[in-house]
Amino acid sequence: MADALSTLEQKVNELTTELQALKQRVDLLSTSREQPIEPLDTVLPAAPPYTASPYIVFSEKTEKKIPPQPSDPSEVTEELLTWAGKASLLPRLATLCFLLVVALILRTITDAGLINNLTGSGIGMGYAAALMLTGWYLFHRGNPLAPVFAACGAALMGTIVVETHARFQSLPLVPAYFTLMATGVAMAVVSYRYNAFTPISVGTMSMCLAGAAIDYPHPFFPYLAMILVTANVLGCLAARIKRCSWMRWIILCVTLAMLHLWALRLGTALYRQQQPAPELAPTWFIPALVALVAAYLAIAIFGILRSGSNRIARFDFSLPTINVIWSFAAAYYVVGAGMGSKSALGIICIVAAAFHIGLGAWLASRHLERAPGTNSFVVAGTVLLAMALPVAFGNALPALPILSGMACGLCYVASRWQSGGVRLSSYLLQAYAAVVLALVLFSRPTSAQPYMGSAAALIVAGIGLFHYRHCRKTPPPTTSEIFTRLDTRDSSGAIPLLAALVSAFFFLRVIMQQLLGSGPGAADFPFRSAQSTIINLSAIVLMFIAFRQRNKELRNIAILVTVVGAAKVFLSDLIGIQGMPLVVSVFSFGLAAALESVALGKWQGGKESSPPLNGPDP
Repeated sequence: MADALSTLEQKVNELTTELQALKQRVDLLSTSREQPIEPLDTVLPAAPPYTASPYIVFSEKTEKKIPPQPSDPSEVTEELLTWAGKASLLPRLATLCFLLVVALILRTITDAGLINNLTGSGIGMGYAAALMLTGWYLFHRGNPLAPVFAACGAALMGTIVVETHARFQSLPLVPAYFTLMATGVAMAVVSYRYNAFTPISVGTMSMCLAGAAIDYPHPFFPYLAMILVTANVLGCLAARIKRCSWMRWIILCVTLAMLHLWALRLGTALYRQQQPAPELAPTWFIPALVALVAAYLAIAIFGILRSGSNRIARFDFSLPTINVIWSFAAAYYVVGAGMGSKSALGIICIVAAAFHIGLGAWLASRHLERAPGTNSFVVAGTVLLAMALPVAFGNALPALPILSGMACGLCYVASRWQSGGVRLSSYLLQAYAAVVLALVLFSRPTSAQPYMGSAAALIVAGIGLFHYRHCRKTPPPTTSEIFTRLDTRDSSGAIPLLAALVSAFFFLRVIMQQLLGSGPGAADFPFRSAQSTIINLSAIVLMFIAFRQRNKELRNIAILVTVVGAAKVFLSDLIGIQGMPLVVSVFSFGLAAALESVALGKWQGGKESSPPLNGPDP
């Protein structure tokens, strides 16, 4: 008993010691925060014993977050001062001001005529070069002021070159361009040597903008294209140091603007059968265009490969498509003005489109998850092919079945590549073929080429229907973000069916136009009535198939076609036609509405099942 009492007394003493230590810590904390805590003189009563209740469940983790305490203004000020000290903000600002003061003094002396313009320009360019060399040396020493010297020197060099050439005319064109290129390359070397982003960013932007400003709007375009190619390459290299999409987009926009200005001025002169100005250099246009296209293609491939299995930058992903669109537009305008053959341009672009699609297949062969980069080049290839085929054939109608078949083929390979983006691109390409077919057949008279129009419409309709069946038999890739987040039920898979319906309608429209004819006034009434009848009968057929298969998707499309038929009858036929054609048109819609009403009524009482065609009901 005595041993037990001594043990208990020892434990009480240890607990008292721990409580005293805890009280000292609390007192120290309250003193440091200047929030004194009143001592607890009274002893709290013992808590009642806890009885577990079977109806209360305590969560192991609480979702409630303790809000952060508001910071003292003095602490915020101290943090800002600490950040400014670490970033050497004030010394850098002071250094920048002093460097600009020296440059402004040199400019003032030159403007005052104390020294001639050529000497002043030479001193200014020497001063800018000295600043860049000083920045290089300070980077080597690890001085925080190094980015200020390098950036200031690069910016001053671009400004002085532009002003010396444009205002004083004391610097020839070729040395001006090569000075800008040397500045950009030198800053890129500094950035790569010391892993610094500021020199290459300022040097590249200065080179690009200064090159575009020289002799604007009448620059010597071949030299300008050389500057722009270099700027784009340096922008790609800068992205390896730090993500700088803003700089790459600016350089891209400047490049496209300057090249389209070249194409516009050259094409305008050729259309007017005038002698192009010397700065337009017609013989250099196609080589410069090819060089820029190849540079952008290499930049896109490099960016996609560098990303690996990670998310690709938006610039690298969209660059192939932007590249083919602007280059084809510029080349087509100039070639159409008489500087080449359109058919040859179309054939060359078809080969280039096949090359882009081949690059997409090569990227898919890496067997990475989601096949990154594949859709980027596939979309670029299909867009270029859609633009080049009508140029090569001289007519859009023969190209549309090829595009429709290519859309179906892309949907097939998308399952093998496990690329949801390629599958979605196949939907859009099928829709494009149908829309272009509708525009061509609606805007042109089919009397001159009825067989070509009807054949193209029939082929596109058949391929579109087969495309839809394949989509419903083959589920989308499970790793695709498009079909796991945005379109989880693959509702966009109905696009090929809609494209097939549009193509089938225009196929029947061509036939009806050949049978009934069309013309001004009353001669056009039967043809317009026949179009409404085709739409309404199509809605009936779709609803019948949907009712037999209990297919919600076909039911919804049938309702959509019915709405289109109603708009055609009540907004066009009732106002524009009369007589028996109007009677037939209204009767066809009434029949469609009545039969669909009966089918929908029975649908509500029947049990829905998934049709074999669609698999799971979307």
